[in-house]
Amino acid sequence: MAPISIKRILISESVDPCCKKILQENGIQVTEKQNMSKDDLIAEIKDYDGLVVRSATKVTADVINATGNLQIIGRAGTGVDNVDVDTATKKGIIVMNTPSGNTISAAELTCTLLMSLSRHVPQAAMSMKAGNWDRKKFMGAEMYGKILGIVGLGRIGKEVATRMQSFGMKTIGYDPITPPEVTATWGVDQMSLEQLWPQCDYITVHTPLMPSTAGLLNDTSFAKCKKGVKVVNCARGGIIDEDALLRALESGQCGGAGLDVFVEEPPKNRALVNHPNVISCPHLGASTKEAQARCGQDIALQIVDMVMGKGLVGAVSQSPGGTEWQAGACEVEISVNGSSYRATGSVQGGAPVLLELNHSVFRQPVSLTGNLLFLKATASPQLLPSVTGLLATAGVEMESFSAPATRSGDQWYCVGLSSLLGDLGALKPLVKEAAQLSV
Repeated sequence: MAPISIKRILISESVDPCCKKILQENGIQVTEKQNMSKDDLIAEIKDYDGLVVRSATKVTADVINATGNLQIIGRAGTGVDNVDVDTATKKGIIVMNTPSGNTISAAELTCTLLMSLSRHVPQAAMSMKAGNWDRKKFMGAEMYGKILGIVGLGRIGKEVATRMQSFGMKTIGYDPITPPEVTATWGVDQMSLEQLWPQCDYITVHTPLMPSTAGLLNDTSFAKCKKGVKVVNCARGGIIDEDALLRALESGQCGGAGLDVFVEEPPKNRALVNHPNVISCPHLGASTKEAQARCGQDIALQIVDMVMGKGLVGAVSQSPGGTEWQAGACEVEISVNGSSYRATGSVQGGAPVLLELNHSVFRQPVSLTGNLLFLKATASPQLLPSVTGLLATAGVEMESFSAPATRSGDQWYCVGLSSLLGDLGALKPLVKEAAQLSV
């Protein structure tokens, strides 16, 4: 991609100091101004090429339309629901986030709330501080053998699953994007929401907030759940209908809720916060030193890469023409043993990635590092389990699996391996072509 000129950036919230340092080291002037009102931000933003925010700054259409030279809005964190992406797109402004920066912190908080719900830890601690010794009042339940439903099986959902499996929980889930054969390798059995609701002892949600996920847990879905189901939301306020949740808590249909997010933050309606079976936090999902440092560093490096023309990572906005913003791509054609392979790749975050191989477009960019096995095969639910079993027999672990965007016909797949496979011939019954390399 061509370099983009960014000379001045405004940071409107508390972001880790490394963000400012990295930007300044690369010749970008940085101004930090926190706790601005909407009118103050509108007046201030006219003088900047870039804006870095967390979740508190609301970058509305009014703010975006007041900009003069703004070219980039960087969200130091996951999600961009505090940014009017459509308006930014129309003005040709790139919006990017750091989707993996707070993954571990959000997953760990989710697990903390799940465990606290099972053993009433915060309530017991408050009782002790009040001078009480109520052992019988805080009878809990083991998590071992219980069923955890995970709605949203992206980065955070995956991390929650692997951690809670160590407690002996059975993990089931739902995700409209991640293929079931992939989540099966994490030990998560995918199913429809209608199948999931009645099975769960605990439910945690890890989806973006959008029209299709708003009120995902509501009166109707609560009625389909086990009586006493416990729910956790460390994603976005509104995914769980707050009024429906309160009714379910009052009736006993819901046995407890762990909430880190709310529709209105801070919540003026305190009914949920004050409920004895609710454990609430003031949006702490990314509030760890490690997550803040990671998000601050990631957004700064992504902006620098864009300025230097190296690549565009984490972009969620679209160009005015309607296609997603992408780093410039490079095509190469390679001939091996008489066969021709056409590959399209790019550079993201300073590292090479593969986007397409012989017209098979990968669902996510494939990082060209480590031991990689490329397979051409007919799309089939049996492909991944069969390949996994073959690798296990050969003593090779599968570290990653990259599937094509199209799930029909002959397509190319990429498998990250712990070590190269000794005999590719063993794959012949499963695939049409196979090649491996170490990068």
